[in-house]
Parts: sequence; structure tokens; C-alpha cells
Amino acid sequence: MSQGKVYLIGAGPGDPGLVTVRARELIERADVIVYDYLANPQLLDWARDDAEKLYVGKRSGMHSIPQDEIEELLVDRAGKGLNVVRLKGGDPFVFGRGGEEVSELQIDKIPFEIVPGVTAALAAAAYAGIPLSHRDYSSSITFLTGHENPEKQTLSIDFTRYGKSEGTLCLYMGLGQLPRILKELKSGGMSGDTPVGIIQWATLNRQNSVYGTVDSILDEIEKSGIGTPAMIIIGEVVARRTKTEWFEGRPLFGKRIVVTRAREQAGQLSKLLSDQGAEVLELPFISVEPHFEEQRVTEVFAGIAVYEWIIFTSANGVKHFFDLFYKAYDDIRCLGPMRIAAVGAATAREIQKHKLKVDLIPAKANADALAEELVENEGVEGVQILVVTGNQNRESLVQRLESDEARAIVDTLPLYKTTKTDLANEPAAERFRNEGADAVLFTSASTVKSFVDQHAALQLAPDARRPAFGSIGPLTTKTLKHLKLPVAFESPEASLEHFVVETIAHLTA
Repeated sequence: MSQGKVYLIGAGPGDPGLVTVRARELIERADVIVYDYLANPQLLDWARDDAEKLYVGKRSGMHSIPQDEIEELLVDRAGKGLNVVRLKGGDPFVFGRGGEEVSELQIDKIPFEIVPGVTAALAAAAYAGIPLSHRDYSSSITFLTGHENPEKQTLSIDFTRYGKSEGTLCLYMGLGQLPRILKELKSGGMSGDTPVGIIQWATLNRQNSVYGTVDSILDEIEKSGIGTPAMIIIGEVVARRTKTEWFEGRPLFGKRIVVTRAREQAGQLSKLLSDQGAEVLELPFISVEPHFEEQRVTEVFAGIAVYEWIIFTSANGVKHFFDLFYKAYDDIRCLGPMRIAAVGAATAREIQKHKLKVDLIPAKANADALAEELVENEGVEGVQILVVTGNQNRESLVQRLESDEARAIVDTLPLYKTTKTDLANEPAAERFRNEGADAVLFTSASTVKSFVDQHAALQLAPDARRPAFGSIGPLTTKTLKHLKLPVAFESPEASLEHFVVETIAHLTA
């Protein structure tokens, strides 16, 4: 059996965008991924579907797997010839116990590689606009821990020694011991007026920060409710932080927004919202899966070149159509000289990924508008048209094209099904129940129906935020109103970009 290898990887401070290129490459190749509490679970999206994913997270008061068992796990999997990624929050060699794990690997003669990560102090300072070093105020930076070992009841660090430090102190895992630490710093000569900054969940869109002095910060913590995980920065540089809050100053920062799209579709909307500062909760109220009759697909593809128009009613339809098309043909020209219509811009973008021109996108992104433009502007009498759709057929589209006025010859090709999901046990659903949200964004009538069906399982706690309901367009709004849900705002155009702009306008008004 060939020998496996262990990769100790710094998962960075939280934002997946701060992970190194090498780290991502190794995550994508890994047979086994062993990850910590502070390693963003989104990093697992890069892993192979068949990779073994093992959570060994430890946090204050909750130690799921002892350190020696984690080390045994790494040795066991690598000993079986597997490539093991050990994902550790921040940097593995900065208060990450990476040294202990490397020592065990050396004892057992297991090959390893160390991939550094952005450590929390650097990231928290940057995202809070604090210059850790400054020519006039700080020429040294000291990393300290307030929580050396879960088994220890006392701290071995004598913080009085740092009371006269003229540099910057960065304190990891120190919130629980902060009263004692501040007392010792003052005993060592530190002024009570020394600025202090505390940044919780640094680099994530739920980042929270509070500022004060050595004398006042404990009161500020109590008022703000800030908690772990948090980085504590002490020194004059805290008062020199940038006046422009480049991270926390974004328009949706501090807002929690629920995205209801199917998991495989949620990415683009989630990213648009995240880029504006929102904390996104993905609650996929529907799932989209391939669903088709093989005989029907064979018949349609055999005569694909006879169609003069092909209409795609969703991006899902585009994806599933071309997945099947490329299995049947190895040349895009086999589509023939047909023209292509898309129900909206998002669907058109999916088509354009195949280097195909979209001939028609209606001014309003809905099936009725698409049918009207085809009938009124193109003339479809006697024209053979293929409509690619899902199990929730665009019946009004087909009926309009086949009407006595239009007289088109229409074939439909259902390729996927949309089903309701059960979110009762989803971690994101639990957060929604406990904490609520500022807005829930509905992108289709089916997401609205599923939300209503699961409403009992999503009852909000008494002190949770009560969300506003946003709709992507008229058809979704109609469903919301029919099901007696209040519509706080509607996107002026049925596109994700316009939906985000309207969300910002509503939540910042």
C-alpha cells in the first residue's frame, strides 16, 4: 500500500476568499478532510463528493474530540494510503496546535506538508481598518493567547510584563479571561486610557466590533453583547483606525438575508448580497433534480434540427438540456440553424456559456411576455418550436403559442423536476428560528409555496428579527398575496441584480 500524506492547512480567518491557492488545490484533491470549528464549512464545497469529511471542532466549553484522538485520526487515515487535509482556522502554527500534530506525524513517519494561512490578528485588524504597526505609534506586534490549553485552569503568561509595551498587543482567545488580563496589564504600568478594539467573526459579514479603552472596554462588551470568537487588539494603533469603514460600511452590512433558491442556484444571488455586506442564510425551499423520459429525449434529439426556435424557460432547463445534448452529440452545430429565446437575462447568460447567441429576451422576464413578443414581433404560424422546461410546465406559454391567433407547432421537453425540501433539521433553519432575518427573498412561486408549507417548522423565537418579504417579480408577488403573505418590496425587473438593488433600497430607507 502506498503511503498517504497529511497537509496541515491554514483555513484563514473565515472569508473563503482569503484561503491560499495551494490550500484550495489540496482541498479539491483530498481523500479525507479533517476540519475545525473556525474553518468555514463553505470550504468543503470545493471537495470531491466522495471525500470523507470529519468535523473535530473544539470551542470553549465544547470539546468534541480530544487532541490526541485527532492526531491518531490523521495517522490512521494517512497510514491507509489516503491524502488527508487537516483544515485549521487561521494559521496552523499560530495558536493552532499544529506543532503538536506535526510532532505526532514525525513520530509515526507520516509525510506532511504545511500550508500557511492568514492568521486572525492580521485579518481582524485589516477588516477593522486598524494598522497593527505605525511609524509613530507602534514598531512591534506581539501575539498572545488568553486560552493556552483547555485542560489548564490558570494562565502561565504574566501579563504584567506587557503593561509597559509601546507596541501592539494581539490577544487570541482572551475574551473569557479579559477582566484578569486587563487588571494585570494595568498592574504592569499600562494606562487605563490605552485604546482597545474587539472584533468578533472577523472577515465574515456578521463581523461585529466594539471599541473602548482598558478602563471602559468591559462595559462596552456588556452593552454590545459581543462574544466569541473574537480578536482583542490593544494599543495606540486602535485609535488610528481608518475613518472609512471599507468592510463594515457596506450598505447591507449587519443585515441578515434569507435566500430561498434551490441550493445549486443560490450561489449568484448569495454572492451579490454578500458583496454588499449582507450575512446570507441559504434556505433552499426547493430542490431541482434531473427528471425526464429517455424515449422522449431520444425522439427530440433525433429531430433537433427541424425546430426553428428553441425556448428555454429557466437556467435549470439550459443546464440539463446541454448535459444531455453533449452526451448525444460532440458538435454544437448539430443543433442546426434554429433561433434561441430565453425567458430572462439569467437564462440567457447560461445559454451564452455555450458560445451561442440568444436571439430573443423579452423586456419583462416572464413566460407570458416571451410568448407575446414571439407572436407579435416574430410571427410563429406553422413554425416548429421546442420549449425546454421542468415539471411545473409553462402552460400559458405553450397555450399562447398554440392559440388560434399564433398557430405555432409546439413540442415540450420537460427535463427536471422542482420539489419542496424539508428544512426542519437544517442548521441554517435553526439560526433563522432563533435569530430571524431582516428579509426573505423569494425568487419563484414554488419557493413561496414551500415556505408556507413549512411555516410551522420555521416559527421565530420571540426576540428574533421579523423579516420583510421581497419578491423578484409579478408572478411571485401574486403567489405571496394569494397565500396572504405581506409583500414589502418587489424588484422592478425580474433579475437578480435589480432584486439586490431593490433590497438595498428597502433595507436602508
